[in-house]
Amino acid sequence: MQMHKTIYEALSWASSFLIEKGRDENAARLLLQHILKTNYSGLMMRMHEELPAEQQKELQQMAEQHAAGRPVQYITGVEEFYGRTFRVDESVLIPRPETEELIVHTLQQCQGLFPEGAKFVDIGTGSGAIAITMKKEWPVLDVTATDISPAALATAQCNAEQLEADIHFLCGDLTEPIAHTKWDIVLSNPPYIAYEEAEEMSEVVLEHEPHSALFAEEDGLLLYRKLAQSLPDLVNRPAFIAFEIGYLQGPAVAAMLTQAFPLGNVQVIKDINGKDRIVSCQIIE
Repeated sequence: MQMHKTIYEALSWASSFLIEKGRDENAARLLLQHILKTNYSGLMMRMHEELPAEQQKELQQMAEQHAAGRPVQYITGVEEFYGRTFRVDESVLIPRPETEELIVHTLQQCQGLFPEGAKFVDIGTGSGAIAITMKKEWPVLDVTATDISPAALATAQCNAEQLEADIHFLCGDLTEPIAHTKWDIVLSNPPYIAYEEAEEMSEVVLEHEPHSALFAEEDGLLLYRKLAQSLPDLVNRPAFIAFEIGYLQGPAVAAMLTQAFPLGNVQVIKDINGKDRIVSCQIIE
């Protein structure tokens, strides 16, 4: 990379470089915004400013990392979710926009059901995005978050401290660490990709995001089955349960919850792209 005097020239170089490497040119803008500690509008306003040589070198190094396949979010160490900035690293999945829809659906269903708040658990919290967002959006909730990975829990705790969210964190597999308590609301976005689907996935995801948070046995359905079997003894009446799912898994996961809660109201909810994305179950009695 030859030295470029202005931010505009540096951005043009990085965009062209990433296009040549088969990456999304928009990543160049995100990297530059991170380096300059600014947003899109701020970047546009500074296009004709000089970019110091040290920051040009930083942009080059970051662009080369992304060209090699490392996700932008792991390079910058952050991702936006529900209007807040979360720290992310290779110990956790990068939060996806589709998961925001799980939050929206839950708030719509539960704030009337539990007007004075509720005991809520997020199983497999990863970065803490679901648990922390629920606490920030509905402060009266008593929030617990679990994960099997100590490294993921450390990242989630860091996010909770940074975003000033009072969360109880527990380490363990699925419902094992929460079996001593009854819950009003249970959410989970567990690993749900079948191992057979790996060959269809982007190498950016496959080579960098934690496989323990991506894949599950039984065509990706194993953890839903385990949760459906455990939860009848762990939830109060009324209660609300919702899972994020793979877009082909709606009927199977809905059947599991229907079997577990014969009197429950089970729904399959589509995401903004019209694909099955959430299965929820409201239990009144």
